[in-house]
Amino acid sequence: MLVHAIGIDIGGTKIAGALVTESGAIVSEYRQPTPAGSPEEIVRLVIAMIERLSAGHEVAAAGVAAAGFVDSGQSTVYYAPNINWRNEPLQRLISERVALPITIDNDANAAGWAEFRFGAGRTVTDMTMLTIGTGVGGAIVTQGGLFRGGFGTGAELGHLRVVPDGLPCGCGARGCIEQYGSGRALLRMANAIADAGGIGLSLAEARAAHGGLNGTIVGEFIAAGDPGAVHALQELGRWLGQACASLSAVLDPQLFVFGGGVAIAGDLLLDPVREAYFQHLPARGYHPEPAFVTAELVNDAGVVGAADLARLHATSR
Repeated sequence: MLVHAIGIDIGGTKIAGALVTESGAIVSEYRQPTPAGSPEEIVRLVIAMIERLSAGHEVAAAGVAAAGFVDSGQSTVYYAPNINWRNEPLQRLISERVALPITIDNDANAAGWAEFRFGAGRTVTDMTMLTIGTGVGGAIVTQGGLFRGGFGTGAELGHLRVVPDGLPCGCGARGCIEQYGSGRALLRMANAIADAGGIGLSLAEARAAHGGLNGTIVGEFIAAGDPGAVHALQELGRWLGQACASLSAVLDPQLFVFGGGVAIAGDLLLDPVREAYFQHLPARGYHPEPAFVTAELVNDAGVVGAADLARLHATSR
């Protein structure tokens, strides 16, 4: 009999849940808006989702992924930027009302693990994933295991500093890669090009027509090959490539995987990443070099990874 697990991915705008097989296939799934201002309501909705997904199935465990710092015991959310969680004992609150083993994990860790197990990283042992969304998330797999750090909050790759005293970041530091390699950064770069009159005028004209640029507009211009939008994407890629060179000096991954909305650009993003990486890589040519690919599981990675991590955690007890 197949033994399923449940994965729940709590984002700032939506909660996604799925019943997932041992091979990473989704049997059923549900989504609903996140009541970000009410931690109690989030717990209630997560419990209801677990109960609904598990009905009529043999379920081994449930995993909950959230954007925030999670402790090494996979039980407490130290801090979540988009939800009012501060030292939230999330595992206990759910376990009190659900008769399943419950684990809590960082959302980027869950997505990275899904890519390692079932997606782009399934043929390697060492992989680094960067998720390029509003911010920059990260996950590190080394020697077949997920790296968490001594306190559980490792792999916050978006806060690798690439510019001393650079742009201020929401984390309180300055010059983090999140300020140069995220979707928010791409929009800032596109607006700067529009301010300068655009390249081929398209971005400037679009901003005048729409009253401003947003991610959807810039994405459409990138897909259409607009020179200004592509230039902004290439600049973003060069910053990411520089960051990857620094990460490679420490982690030596076989593979870099890029997920998130910006990664849909494919080689338009990866080509400048590769170019900048090789420009900044120490001792190039004296050891094997990693591959650069985009994620395969895309929007399903969080729930699939959370479910698989929960299953593994439950069976290892």
